[in-house]
Amino acid sequence: MNSELFPANAAEVDALHAHQVVLLAVATLAELRESDTESHLLRVQHYVRALSHKLRSHPAYESVLTPGYIEMLCSCVPLYDLGSVGVPDRILLKPGRLAPHEVAIMRTHTTQGFEAIVRAEKTLGKTSPMLAMVKELTLSHHERWDGSGYPQCLSGTNIPLSARIVALADVFDALISNKVYKDGISHDKALQIIISERSTHFDPDLVDVLVEIHPEFQAIAQRFVDTDADMQNKMEYMANAIAEIAEL
Repeated sequence: MNSELFPANAAEVDALHAHQVVLLAVATLAELRESDTESHLLRVQHYVRALSHKLRSHPAYESVLTPGYIEMLCSCVPLYDLGSVGVPDRILLKPGRLAPHEVAIMRTHTTQGFEAIVRAEKTLGKTSPMLAMVKELTLSHHERWDGSGYPQCLSGTNIPLSARIVALADVFDALISNKVYKDGISHDKALQIIISERSTHFDPDLVDVLVEIHPEFQAIAQRFVDTDADMQNKMEYMANAIAEIAEL
């Protein structure tokens, strides 16, 4: 087990907490430009933790999903959509269906997030297991088990495990969450949609785990539910952004 993942003293604990706060703050700024609320990140983070702990009981994953790996993954989760800051508001905030050329631009958020981390590594001359995982998440969270995802059309276990876990958690939350322009669906209906995409969109082992622990997902969603203030802030931000776009 990698000892560097576990702080050795109080100073390191404080530094780790500060690091996590900064990660969440940066990620929240990225989420502000989308239709998701801040609570979305917390829900996805807790879904990922629940999936990882349960999947760890599977013999094929026990050696990978160590406590250190799971903690690092949960710390990295807030940054998986970092690349969305590079997508123009006229596309990111568009309430209707995107045109094909707009879809192509939207999909660049995966490579933009990845390339931002690569550039930062080169500038600072430093790498780390955590940065490697952030690169996995930003680049690969839209890959699909059957190879029909993007940006690399990876399939099966060629998709990093971290990205497969986040992909399921992210889609589940997107299904149940209210957006400015649409209402979320019920927990049971979202679960059925995920099950229907077992071995196509999602890792079958992860879908099986979700079926086992779905009450945990429901409890997480209720614990970190979007407040009226969350939605009001989101509507105001999007209205102002759209008004600015219309003036250009």
